[in-house]
Amino acid sequence: MEEGEHKINSKLVKMVKRIFRGAVSTCKEELACYAYDASLESSNPDLVAYPQDAEQIANLMDLAQREGFPVVPRGAGTGLSGGSVPLRGGVIVSLQKMNRIREIDCKNCLAIVEAGVVTGNLQEIVWKKGMFYPPDPGSAQVCTIGGNIAENAGGPRALKYGVTRDYLLGLEIVTPTGDIIRTGGKTLKNVTGYDLTRFMAGSEGTLGIVTQATVKLLPSPRSAGTLMLTFSDLDKAAHTVCNIISGGVLPTTLEFMDNLTIRCVEDYLHAGLPLDAAAILLVEVDGRKEVVDMDLEEICTLAKINGAVSVRRAVNQEERDLLWRARRSVSASLSRIKPAKISEDATVPRSRIPDLVRSLHDIARRYELRVAVFGHAGDGNLHPNFLVDIRDQEEMKRLKKAVEELFQVALELDGTLSGEHGIGYTKASFLENEIGASGIKFLSSLKRAVDPAGVLNPGKIFK
Repeated sequence: MEEGEHKINSKLVKMVKRIFRGAVSTCKEELACYAYDASLESSNPDLVAYPQDAEQIANLMDLAQREGFPVVPRGAGTGLSGGSVPLRGGVIVSLQKMNRIREIDCKNCLAIVEAGVVTGNLQEIVWKKGMFYPPDPGSAQVCTIGGNIAENAGGPRALKYGVTRDYLLGLEIVTPTGDIIRTGGKTLKNVTGYDLTRFMAGSEGTLGIVTQATVKLLPSPRSAGTLMLTFSDLDKAAHTVCNIISGGVLPTTLEFMDNLTIRCVEDYLHAGLPLDAAAILLVEVDGRKEVVDMDLEEICTLAKINGAVSVRRAVNQEERDLLWRARRSVSASLSRIKPAKISEDATVPRSRIPDLVRSLHDIARRYELRVAVFGHAGDGNLHPNFLVDIRDQEEMKRLKKAVEELFQVALELDGTLSGEHGIGYTKASFLENEIGASGIKFLSSLKRAVDPAGVLNPGKIFK
């Protein structure tokens, strides 16, 4: 199947409608809502189905294997790499109605949830029970657990607590050939066979459709504290990131914002951010209050030694909320500068952050582009956002070259193409640069083994 090739006829539409008991739409306006994600890619599906259970999806996959039409699973569509865009038409499987929290087991620190559960909703519900689900992607208030698993989503707290795969105990999966399998379970330890649970994390809907997950919970931290560290020099800010962690303190989050990002957020939110700063670091630590106070004091001392112009500690919950609202407002504030922003997530070892930041600003200057650099500096995962007008063809040509250079630089700095956004469609042509031809061959063989007809989310990861 090539991109743009559609293989759904009226007979197949009727068969799909029977499987889903009519919970299917072919309305053009509704289909248009499923043609895109948060990237710039778009392509219309032939129809969208709304399953109620795994059995319906299994029947669809069995039909798709026999008839050869594409099936693309979709959560909330917040992905940034074109992962849920139906490049070759076919059936979108929207998991939004499979949104039940099946169980919350505080004694064993776990929850069983369907794939369509909104991440932020799960976090809020378990928090009220004294529990904590740490993965916190920026779109947590709308994205879903199934989508988080598909992309192995991270977020600011990944520095201390890890990413989605670190909280997966078990999964219910519909395979591309229409079987339903269950991996893992309720135990923390499980080495029965291959680790298929973690294997699915980051597979971007190409190896199976996750319908239910058993996720690990933690007890809620007892206390937390937040700092804003201001720097007049980018290098000093970047070096401070490494020095904080090598100095023996592991923050919950350690976020970086450059000057353009700061100015955009302040103009949008009026949070009292320093407009003349070259960069700021937002740092949070959590745990027992006495440990939090000790860690904050140590970070303040390190920041001053490393050249921080000022150190501001949030004195109450209101100030903490304001600082983190500023961080969460970055995307919205940047969208006011130009019609579009291209968000990347090149990731490098922490010690190479200064090199990456310098390279990003140099690339932007050479290609006459505006770039805002921010992200999860604690784990080396920065999000350069190029601000562009997609109607300006010359600017888009320059952008293409700039992004190519960005990925080249990241790999030269011992980094990776993606820390949390995935490969999807937009980065597929660069994948061989990181894993080599043999790596592509091996991954392709795994895909063919589980999806012989190539119908599940085709055109993603591999081109």
